[in-house]
Amino acid sequence: MGNTVPATIGTRIEDVDTPCLIVDLEAFERNVAKMGRFMQENGLRHRAHAKTHKSSDISLYQIEKGGACGVCCQKVSEAEALVSAGIRDVLISNQVVSLKKIERLAALATRARVLVCVDDLGNVDDLSAAAQQYNVVIECLVEIDVGAGRCGVVPGAAAVLIAKKIDEAANLKFAGLQAYQGKAQHAYDYNERKEMIRSAVNDVEQTVSLLKSSGLNCDIIAGAGTGTFEMEAASGIYNELQCGSYVFMDADYQRVKDKNGEFLSEFENSLFIYTSVMSKTKADKAICDAGLKAQSVDSGLPVIYGRDDVQYVKCSDEHGVISDPGNVLKLNDKLKLVPGHCDPTVNVYDWYVGVRNGRVEALWPVTARGMAF
Repeated sequence: MGNTVPATIGTRIEDVDTPCLIVDLEAFERNVAKMGRFMQENGLRHRAHAKTHKSSDISLYQIEKGGACGVCCQKVSEAEALVSAGIRDVLISNQVVSLKKIERLAALATRARVLVCVDDLGNVDDLSAAAQQYNVVIECLVEIDVGAGRCGVVPGAAAVLIAKKIDEAANLKFAGLQAYQGKAQHAYDYNERKEMIRSAVNDVEQTVSLLKSSGLNCDIIAGAGTGTFEMEAASGIYNELQCGSYVFMDADYQRVKDKNGEFLSEFENSLFIYTSVMSKTKADKAICDAGLKAQSVDSGLPVIYGRDDVQYVKCSDEHGVISDPGNVLKLNDKLKLVPGHCDPTVNVYDWYVGVRNGRVEALWPVTARGMAF
């Protein structure tokens, strides 16, 4: 195989090969510091979501510099990759139900604190059996559906039944609730988001009350994301927030408005797809080397960072079409694209190229790239 590293330490940004992922280290560090201060000032734990970046380097930075208590993953393989890289507190904020994956989860718990989400009574038996086999304790959050319409049981009595079974099961620990309102994160209107979270908080409060009346306490009441974390924080009931995209931001998050009708601006774009103009045969358009295979466009096309004179308007497998009405672009010009959706975009790259003051300072592998099982 050829060399897939797009740069070396000290390379000028103009000489970095494309397409690749560029991280503005100063903006990234400010984002982590801002979230860390918020959590500390509000007495909350931050379990940073690693599905955003899939990087052990970034996870360790979030823990060491941002005060995160640990990380979230979505898949066992993501957790395995991060634990192997030194992370010691991992929540798989998802269900793990196949026996093979459950065995891997139990094996992982011999190396780190491992938590997992549960929304099925039968799953409790399988988790308990594997935990006994490996002589470990697996901590379980009962997931309730607070409006996202994906995983999770109906809030209230159904959650209590599962929690009781976990509490009684050998080698399992009932640790609390997972209550993530995923749909609210990208609801652009502030009042719509606020109503979604108000409803979620009511569901959580009801469930916690029923759990307490059954003698079960929640050490963790988890959820929240970059679009709503201030709302969950203000609820007085969530105590562990799972924000992830704040480290990078993307074009879709920048369509989300705050209570004043302005776009969210407290976090900065720090992640970019770096691309080159590879063809300029027409006066009003340019073709760049970042097409569909270089990004995810499920949340829309990327935005060209810092430019209002050119626009990314279309893409095919290997090519991006850039509208250039002023004919200002030329062959080999470099552009920074803000991806429409950072999480799946990251998953098509091997490396992050960290840049400061115009030169490459860091090269971070995308540790859990392709870890979807």
